[in-house]
Amino acid sequence: MNLKKITFRNFKSLYDVSFEPGKVNVFIGANGAGKTTILEAIGLLSAAMTDRVNDSSLQRKGIRLSAFPMYKSRFKSIGRTKLTVALSLEWEQNSDIFEYDVHLTTPKDKDTDYWKYHSEAFWVNGQKKWGRSNASQNQSNNHIGFFLIEDDPELEDGRSIAKHFESYGIFQPNTLTLRGTVADPNQVSPIGLNGGRLAEALEDIIKEKEGDVFLGSLYMDDVLELIDWASDISINVPTKTRIHPSVPMTRQIIEFTDYFLNETAKFTGYDASEGALYVLFMLCLAMHPKAPSIFAVDSFDHALNPRLAKKLTQVFCDQILKNNKHVFLTTHNPMVLDGLDISNEDIRLFAVDRDKNGYAQINRIKVSQELINEGQSLSRLWINGRLGGVPDFI
Repeated sequence: MNLKKITFRNFKSLYDVSFEPGKVNVFIGANGAGKTTILEAIGLLSAAMTDRVNDSSLQRKGIRLSAFPMYKSRFKSIGRTKLTVALSLEWEQNSDIFEYDVHLTTPKDKDTDYWKYHSEAFWVNGQKKWGRSNASQNQSNNHIGFFLIEDDPELEDGRSIAKHFESYGIFQPNTLTLRGTVADPNQVSPIGLNGGRLAEALEDIIKEKEGDVFLGSLYMDDVLELIDWASDISINVPTKTRIHPSVPMTRQIIEFTDYFLNETAKFTGYDASEGALYVLFMLCLAMHPKAPSIFAVDSFDHALNPRLAKKLTQVFCDQILKNNKHVFLTTHNPMVLDGLDISNEDIRLFAVDRDKNGYAQINRIKVSQELINEGQSLSRLWINGRLGGVPDFI
């Protein structure tokens, strides 16, 4: 299964825009350009395709809850706000091209948070195979999606997309949750959107084979190269000798051994560098078999030293491709770009900018031979304004 095209209309700053994703998709742009909105629009599409759209389904996917009128584009240039938010997804499977298209209206009754389905449609190789509209269904049915429940054999071949999209979430890890001192408000299996239960998720993928220790498919020694002060990582239960009694802690904890300390002086994720926890979190997302196969990370570079951001990006991309996942990332760290091999069609870089009307535009960045001949890194080209995705004053 390969995603071919995603289109958004009338959702916040995404008035009418589409892009063609790869497996790894990185969005750069000025603050307020619409990068996070793209991740949220994909989450809205995921909710609409696989279940229903209400506050609960949006929160489970990590989408910020807005006042209902603010979900729609409200630009001066368009005058009266359009009726529906429209989203579509095109994908390829077994040499066929499928498309799902949905139009939604936001709640108008203050007593409900359920969005209404104005219409849904399903296409195969350019031919419409199924559809329903507001006029063709009872009003009571307009609060749920019919793509997965409609008894129509024409839908069967395309429904497998749902198993990939239903667990989509926007991950935004924070240090306190990764350390295990606060609960994750968006806990999903195997790891929460803010990093909850990281230790338990890591324990699932730490294995020993023929005397070697692996984290997923990576030798533990290769993981430890990313955390250059650590000589060992293990998962254990908390003990009084490792955790201060006043510190709240989860049932399982990450323990580190430092090269420069004696072997008995192990310490937990509570005392460890936050960068080490972020590295383990990202690798777990990429490699855990129960982690989403389609997901997003907002501010991928958070808490990472620039050189570590570059190296982690390389390893993370390799694992995403190896595990046949799709990921959407935002970043403000130029060094993340230097970890991308954008000559690989599966790895794509996009600049998000606002046009003269304020509409968000998504432009794929392809480095020309002329730029390659200049010998500049992607990070330098971005900083110098050669790739787009920078504030106007730069």
